[in-house]
Amino acid sequence: MSNLGFRIIEDIKRPSVNLISSFKKYSVANIADCMNRCFCMHSSIKMVNEVKGLKLCGSAITVKTRPVDNLMVHKALEIAKPGDVIIVNALGDINSAIIGEIMVRTALKRGLAGFIIDGCIRDSDEIRNLEFPVFSKGVSPKGPYKDGPGEINYSICCGGIIVNPGDIVVGDRDGIVLIPSKSAVTILKEVELKAREEEIKIKKIENNEKLDKSWIDKKLISKGCKFIKS
Repeated sequence: MSNLGFRIIEDIKRPSVNLISSFKKYSVANIADCMNRCFCMHSSIKMVNEVKGLKLCGSAITVKTRPVDNLMVHKALEIAKPGDVIIVNALGDINSAIIGEIMVRTALKRGLAGFIIDGCIRDSDEIRNLEFPVFSKGVSPKGPYKDGPGEINYSICCGGIIVNPGDIVVGDRDGIVLIPSKSAVTILKEVELKAREEEIKIKKIENNEKLDKSWIDKKLISKGCKFIKS
């Protein structure tokens, strides 16, 4: 029998810690803007935690599992390294949970950077107060089985986008954005520039200075909009 659908890659190449951590101070929205507003997971996958200022930032460990089963998630928790984010494609199932408080606390103690579940979690009351970012599509009290099959560290689809092991992932209250590892250095430079530009705009607003909005009329004219005086 083929091992497709039931296989594990234990060692993956990760971006440098410095490169990953450099993204943490920037908003998901600004990062997404620098990638043509693409590479964002679906808004149905939301942060569970209520801890103010909590943010997810790390390198991806990918897990594919069938709905109602978390055997491969347990294995991913064993092989993940500090700074990793375990990202699970559970096919968006909202009937049974894939992780709960015990697994989250284990990940926290091991120095991981977060969980993203395209599916459900449970023990949400306990998890929401932990300083460990968890994103999920929903909540269910029903627990999972532990039979497999599944895959670890192969490409997956999560929240409508393709995730490869070792990609950089950033999450905040707005949602989740993925930075392909091969493009991360270039994207970081663009994000730094955009952040500086926004700081200048905010200072102007606070100082009651007028922002240049001439681009609005230029765009309207280019689109054929008619200006009618009463």
